[in-house]
Amino acid sequence: MKLMRVGDVGQEKPAILDSEGNIRDLSAHIDDIDGNLFASGKIAKISSLDLSSLPIIDKSCRVGPVISKVGKFICVGLNYADHAAESGMAVPSEPVLFMKATSSIIGPNDTVLMPPKSEKSDWEVELGVIIGKEAKYVSEENALEYVAGYCVVNDLSEREFQIEKEGQWCKGKGCDTFGPIGPYLVTTDEVTDSNELDLWLEVNGERMQDGNTRTMVYKVPFLVSYISQFMSLQPGDIISTGTPPGVGLGFNPPKYLKEGDTMRLGISGLGEQQQTVDRYKG
Repeated sequence: MKLMRVGDVGQEKPAILDSEGNIRDLSAHIDDIDGNLFASGKIAKISSLDLSSLPIIDKSCRVGPVISKVGKFICVGLNYADHAAESGMAVPSEPVLFMKATSSIIGPNDTVLMPPKSEKSDWEVELGVIIGKEAKYVSEENALEYVAGYCVVNDLSEREFQIEKEGQWCKGKGCDTFGPIGPYLVTTDEVTDSNELDLWLEVNGERMQDGNTRTMVYKVPFLVSYISQFMSLQPGDIISTGTPPGVGLGFNPPKYLKEGDTMRLGISGLGEQQQTVDRYKG
């Protein structure tokens, strides 16, 4: 299933994409696409619906963040060896983890607003993993049982804030609007192998990133298991699994986002995003 949330900011309603590309309204059957949907088992109710009987929503409607009420937005750094190299960093012996503020989350096509003093805002297409049930100390062998689905994430990063200022990476990762997610939450039954997904990103029509999840250092089952050893994962939590090479920081000289730029990005089977870049002006 391809689950969605559509509508104005703060007024999104649950929806599903049918096999013909129609957006169908789910609001008569469930309250929202959130952790409670998976924790309660109500997801099974959706899978049994006759989608052709559901009202069609106009495709011009805004697409919101694919899941609401996210508790944790956990990111994995340097998880592609070639991206680590372009960043001038070694491949880590264990996954590098950091948190992205949930207040960064926006819809997949919403405007990205750079901070007022940002000069080094950057892009990162990533595979997002959405947790479906509580995971504590789970094994790698059983880890995928705890995954509800997958989505596209743009893990935007302000490199000066992230690297040049003292402290941890969260300063450059958690800026408002720096976490577009969606357009769909694609359930695991539609993703045959999370290790064989093409992912790409363009800026103003120029291909910057072009990779495949097969080159991830640490794969999805390992990451879910590993993270669950340090903190419980709750339904609706997001794990963003790292980015392939081609980020702005990796160019010589570096390339960073400017007002008026357009980013377009996607992952095979998980849909596409497109954001216009502006600057926060208060």
